[in-house]
Parts: sequence; structure tokens; C-alpha cells
Amino acid sequence: MSNPSLLILPGDGIGPEVMAEVRRVIDWFGDKRGLKFDVSEDLVGGCAYDKHGTPLHDDTMAKALSVDAVLLGAVGGPKYDQLDFSVKPERGLLRLRKEMDLYANLRPAQCFDALADFSSLKKDVVAGLDIVIVRELTSGIYFGEPRGIIEEGNERVGINTQRYTESEIARVARSAFELARRRGNKVCSMEKANVMESGILWRDVVTEVHQAEYPDVELSHMYADAGAMQLCRWPKQFDVIVTDNLFGDLLSDAAAMLTGSLGMLPSASLGAPRENGRPMALYEPVHGSAPDIAGQGKANPIACILSFAMALRYSFDAGDEATRLEQAIEAVLADGYRTADLLGEEGVEPVSTSGMGDAILKALDASL
Repeated sequence: MSNPSLLILPGDGIGPEVMAEVRRVIDWFGDKRGLKFDVSEDLVGGCAYDKHGTPLHDDTMAKALSVDAVLLGAVGGPKYDQLDFSVKPERGLLRLRKEMDLYANLRPAQCFDALADFSSLKKDVVAGLDIVIVRELTSGIYFGEPRGIIEEGNERVGINTQRYTESEIARVARSAFELARRRGNKVCSMEKANVMESGILWRDVVTEVHQAEYPDVELSHMYADAGAMQLCRWPKQFDVIVTDNLFGDLLSDAAAMLTGSLGMLPSASLGAPRENGRPMALYEPVHGSAPDIAGQGKANPIACILSFAMALRYSFDAGDEATRLEQAIEAVLADGYRTADLLGEEGVEPVSTSGMGDAILKALDASL
């Protein structure tokens, strides 16, 4: 039986630095836990444009469609700001999402106890926070037609259309319910059914999927604006939140900052299951390419390493090993290790990118 396959796309800026630490973690699991992967590496974003004149070569796209999972670092940088929109680094990531049909974006908001003081909310509100927002990623107002800017009378009019089909809503709802079964078995669906017809359909379809396929999962509904307020008031009331593309964009960024550090957060974008049962999947840290610190050894690799933990859990049926990795990171933070982005205490010396990797590998060794 062949090893599961993983395509690594380090990308631009700090992407190669943080991904180097992920490669060390992957090697550790192969050497110490017998969990081996067939790993290949390629280019995406600005570095791909530099070599091929496109942010994602067709051969790389074909690889992404053939492997069990893709792990991406970051794309973009000021060097590419003047490029035509069609070849900007970000178009490589968007092409991956589109052609892999990655319709469910999973954005965890997890607050490690050691970092609870970094949040702008009170420590007791966020300490131990562990929720996931499931955002529909390939439809809704960002893709609906008609759209554009037109002339109407003597002024311009901007048009975007919120559009969802039943099947688009049903498939992301299933992703949320399946995820909840692995967690706290609770889903809150958020929309604006009080003022939007698409919200009415969203609530109806989520309810229908729940009643027909997931009656064992607790389901609640909430208007998205009230949901934003509740995220700030008492976020630990939630387990899994499922919502549309626009509201998911807003709510997931709000939830990310509850943890106090955007640089700590991973994400997963999942598509339909394939013949082997594994979904199309792309995992990436939420942070950007941070060109201002690229090459300086200051980048925090934890978000990218946690993205690999998500891959272990959702693509490779290795939930216990994912937990092992997450607990190793928690232990490292509890021991006071901090990269420059996490410094909040006077007199604490930051560790380098590779220094944080060293500490995590040491904690993994201690877990055996």
C-alpha cells in the first residue's frame, strides 16, 4: 500500500521559512511514528511567475488535483504589485481553490492558555476557546451574477448578486455536521433570513439536511449580525459555525482576533470526497507572506505547522497524531517559547523560526 501523497507549495515571503519547519515535523512523524508521506514540492504565487510567467503552472495544477492533500505557505509581495490582475500571485491560490472545487473553508479559532492575555477580550472569555467556522467558499455574493459597475442616469451603480443553490448550501452544511460529529456535536448556522431571501433558503436547506441526515447533531440558527455580537460576548458558547461566503469572511476574521494572534491560526479548504474517501483538500496558514521579515528568521511557523495538524486530522485519519502535535505546541508555549510576533513580556528573548521548530520537535520527542 502506497504512502499518502502531499504536495507542498511554500510560495513567497516567509512561506519557504515556515514550510521548512513543517518539513521537519513531517520527517519526525515518518521517523518516530511510522507515518510516512510521499512529499513533492512545487511553486505557486510570485516565485512561479518569476520562473514560468504564471502564478500557477498547469503541471502544478495537475499535481494538486492528483495528490491526497496540498499544503501551501503564502503568496504575494510588493514586488508583484504592478503585475496585471490576471497574473498576480494571489491568482494562483484562487485557481487552486476553483479547480479543486474547495467549497468548505474551515477556520479554527483556538486560544492556547499561554496566549490568553494576547486577546483584547478578558482572559476568562477566551481562555480555552476552541471553535471552528465553516465558510462556504465558492459561491454567494463574491461569485453571483449580475455584477459590476454600470452607468445609471448620471451616476455609477455598483452591483453584486447574492446567489445560492440548494445543492451548494446542502454540501457545506454536510461538511459542518460531519465536523461537529468529531467535536462537540453542535452546529450554529448563521444567515440573515429576516431580510434576505437567500438567507431564508439557507435556513430551510440546513434544517432539511439536519433532519434527514444528522438528527443526532444539535442545530441552532442565528442571524449573522447577532452572531458577531455573541462571538465577542461569549465565544465559547459555539462549537461549529456554518455560514455563507460573505458572512464567513467577516465572522472568521473576527473570531481569529479573539485568540490575540492572527499568526497562530491555520485553515483548511475542503472539497468533495474522491474515490479513496479523502476530500480534495488544501491547508494553509491564515497569515500572509510578511515580506518585511522574509529571510530574517523571525517568522512564526506555528500556524503552518497547525495547518499540517489539520491535514493529519481531516485528510489522513490521524486525529490522535494531530492532537499529539497540537499538544506539543501548547507545551512549548506554556514553557515560554515565543517568536517575535508573540512577545508581550519584557525581558523575554524571542526564538527564531528554526528555534521554535527545534522546541516543537523536542516536545514531540517528550510525547513518546
